Amino acid sequence: MRKITLLLGVLSCSFLVSTYAQDSLQLTEKDSIVISSYMAGLGFNFVDDSGNVYDGLFNIKDEWNAVSFPSRISIGRYFKSGIGIEAIGTYNKYKVGKTIDAAINTEETTYYAIDTRLSYDLNKLIGQTAWFDPYVGIGLGYSEANNMSRGTYNAILGFRTWISDRWGIDINSSGKWAMGDKGATNHLQHSAGVVYQFGIEKGLSKKGEEKLAQILALEQEKQRVQDSIANANRIKEEALMAERLAAAKEKERLAAIEKAKIDAENQRKAALENSIKELGYVYFDLNSSYLNQESKAVLDSMALILEKESTVVLKIVSHTDSRGASTYNLWLSERRVQRTRDYLIDAGIAPDRLTFEGVGEEQLLNECDDTTYCPEEKHKINRRSEFIITNL
Repeated sequence: MRKITLLLGVLSCSFLVSTYAQDSLQLTEKDSIVISSYMAGLGFNFVDDSGNVYDGLFNIKDEWNAVSFPSRISIGRYFKSGIGIEAIGTYNKYKVGKTIDAAINTEETTYYAIDTRLSYDLNKLIGQTAWFDPYVGIGLGYSEANNMSRGTYNAILGFRTWISDRWGIDINSSGKWAMGDKGATNHLQHSAGVVYQFGIEKGLSKKGEEKLAQILALEQEKQRVQDSIANANRIKEEALMAERLAAAKEKERLAAIEKAKIDAENQRKAALENSIKELGYVYFDLNSSYLNQESKAVLDSMALILEKESTVVLKIVSHTDSRGASTYNLWLSERRVQRTRDYLIDAGIAPDRLTFEGVGEEQLLNECDDTTYCPEEKHKINRRSEFIITNL
């Protein structure tokens, strides 16, 4: 039981520590990220159609074309898998003096394009972040550029950085390769703008997943400790119940022993009383305290019983009949009880086993008092010594 109590103490401490740790480790808004949404964007696009593709990639002054107002619009759907589908429309102007198809442009012309693309969120490979969202993509499009229309194969590289769950900045570059052989050159298109997410579904970031794993582990530990405490309490209760049952059984056993002992004593006492009753009384002659042969025979049998039952304590009570003065009768009964006791002592019975009392004419066995005439046979019944068991 002491081991169980100690175990309960240890488990209780563990439970408190686990509960405190779980309470202090909670998921917050910072632990969540957007895992799917619709997205609309508005921004600027920049077209590099110089004809040299990657030469002079950042020659913005001579090769990049732009307008002074938002010139790109997009709408898309992005899924949990990291796949995104997007439709994009762009507008631009080829400026005079810019290099277009390897020549200096001498006339301002209009550029527009309609593109579709399939993108993939690289965070699925490198780990989710709440603010940085790089992606790659491929697509198909149609462009009207330098007075030539063309279908295009597109490859995209970009990233979004998020200011909030809904608002972010999108920066990307697309390489566009013309379909067929129409004399149109390949070109690059860059864009920068704001994006807005709606129809959002959220999930946990990598940090949030790690925190959730810790919370679940703490919950499991907390549950384990609770189960252990419950099991320890059950064992303790079963042990206490077993102790109570054992104590009850022991109490019943002792009570049964005591009852059997009492019953045995009562049976023994009843048997002794019956044996003494069968012996009868010691009777005396009128005005005499001497024992006659019949009375001595009774006392001899009583001595044998007392020798066999060595723990019995006997009280001797002697009586007289009603004839004569009561004071005389009291004195006579005392002499009778003394002679009865002395006879038993002489027969070998220890004096401390024999108490005695003379009561005179106070306890008559019949109606023969001072006012009633009775024959000698009835008076004789009252001249007696009787025996009462006081202790076994």
